[in-house]
Amino acid sequence: MQNFRNFYDILEVSSEAPLDEIKRAYRRLARQYHPDLNPGDKTAEERFKLLGEAYEVLSDQERRSQYEAFSSFWKQKGFGFRRGNKGNGRNGRFSLGDLDFGEFRDFNKFVDQLLKHRSADINAQPSTSTTTTAVEEDPYRQSSKNRGPKNRPPKTGNPVKSRSGRRDAEAHLVIPLEKAYAGGQERIRLEDGRSLEVNMPPGMITGQRIRLKGQGIGGGNLYLRIEVKPHDYFKLQGNDIFCKVPVTPSEAALGGMIDVPTLEGWVKMTIPAGVQSGQRLRLAEKGYPIGQNSWGDQFVQVEIVVPSAISDREEALYRQLREIETLDPRSKLQF
Repeated sequence: MQNFRNFYDILEVSSEAPLDEIKRAYRRLARQYHPDLNPGDKTAEERFKLLGEAYEVLSDQERRSQYEAFSSFWKQKGFGFRRGNKGNGRNGRFSLGDLDFGEFRDFNKFVDQLLKHRSADINAQPSTSTTTTAVEEDPYRQSSKNRGPKNRPPKTGNPVKSRSGRRDAEAHLVIPLEKAYAGGQERIRLEDGRSLEVNMPPGMITGQRIRLKGQGIGGGNLYLRIEVKPHDYFKLQGNDIFCKVPVTPSEAALGGMIDVPTLEGWVKMTIPAGVQSGQRLRLAEKGYPIGQNSWGDQFVQVEIVVPSAISDREEALYRQLREIETLDPRSKLQF
């Protein structure tokens, strides 16, 4: 069989690894090989894509069962009908009769069939105002650095495909980061005058292609090409969110709990005593969605802010502090 890939080896886990271990392994390796952290490294970029593909399959019980059954059928090393499944999926929904594995001598074709590019048929009739459900087309998450054209209004493109009078069309949709993160209903207006209420999936990224069945020309499909608008405060890099949070000198010296904004709202974060300006702190799983039930992290860069004006009482206390403080920030200067 051509192009076979052992997803367990790619994620550096055993074939018996539970879902939480697979998630931890993916997050660790995806951060290590992310293209933003390895600029110009084609090997790291390719490894990052393989990690996404492996996670997309192994994080879903039914896909994982089909992948193992397929590997057993082709007698790949380390695979067999283990755990007493006898061809049944881990959730009981899969049987060997669902797919003819002999048709897939190329592993890439099997993966395409298995993931189905996250595509499905959605019943929706064209109308002046319609609510429909968006369906993701990408087989796995792309890097957020793959950005499309910026600040263009939504518009329909040229017909993509013709079939019995039905033609597919494309539209470009610019979405704020908060909306792309949360998903939900979004109203879009097309050049032909129609207005659609679309139920968008959470965790959308720039370059993602989403299909609306029946909303193209003559009952064809409408494909939305997503562009996530850059945020003034939050910066998205891969599946991680980066931001800066100002703190006072006393907060930096003493540490303690502070309020920090996230895409889900304000949360409490503990800063350590003696934190330095520019230091990054991590909020685990407060970043961007990774598939289902998993998120990246949010990294908070501390900025110590010195007041430009102080009260008489504050000035007196600062003078007292100057008299007793032991820190000499210039003691190690060399010139």
